[in-house]
Amino acid sequence: MEKKGVMVPMLLALFAAVIYMVVLSSKEKALSHDYETAQVLVANADIPERTVLKDTMVEQMAIPRKFMQQDAFEYRTPSDLKQIVNLVTRTRVPKGNQITQSSLVALSPESGLSVKIPPGYRGAMLPIDSDMKPLIKPGDRVDVLVTFEAVMKDTGQKEKVTATILQNVLVIAVGTNLGQGMSASQFKSAAAAEDKTASFAEHASISLALNPTEAQYLALAIKQSGGEVTVILRGLGDMEMHPMEMASFRKLFK
Repeated sequence: MEKKGVMVPMLLALFAAVIYMVVLSSKEKALSHDYETAQVLVANADIPERTVLKDTMVEQMAIPRKFMQQDAFEYRTPSDLKQIVNLVTRTRVPKGNQITQSSLVALSPESGLSVKIPPGYRGAMLPIDSDMKPLIKPGDRVDVLVTFEAVMKDTGQKEKVTATILQNVLVIAVGTNLGQGMSASQFKSAAAAEDKTASFAEHASISLALNPTEAQYLALAIKQSGGEVTVILRGLGDMEMHPMEMASFRKLFK
């Protein structure tokens, strides 16, 4: 009976010691994790609002995990840089600040078309046949043709002619597809929603990057022709410019 009375306190003390060691070990692990360093992506210079990110705009920095923001981009391998390329900043990111998921948005209508327009250029939208929409992609190159009535010098009579007014023009968007920046599932969802809306329309649209002079000529051509503008898709990598003679039925059948 006396031994039993001694054993119970000893077992309780042993149990308490085990609990204490488990709690202590847990706290040590948590503390160790907090002060373990991690490589995160930070801005290597001030990044303005609505800037399309490139891998040259960020660098890696080692910081204790305790100070790592919850949605920061952690850098483990060089391929991790691909996570942020072509995403767009929602707000200004000061130099040295961590790049976070909440500070970025996918390259999509939410980010606006202006982020895709090259410096010194303008964005212009043109209607295209809805059947062409799935075949044209952002980054493709097109020529723009306009068909209108012109008074011919030799006959003095009006005749319909077609002229190539713009060549090697960059496509920066097709409908609301601005190009890279959306995951496959996001792109599929956005495309399905847009196709559903466009199913009742005969035309889709593309957005082109034009220099100011080209933009003026396009506006003039649309006004002059009453909207008879045709977009011709170029082959991948074809960027050559050629002098083009106006086409007419009379020349065709001569």
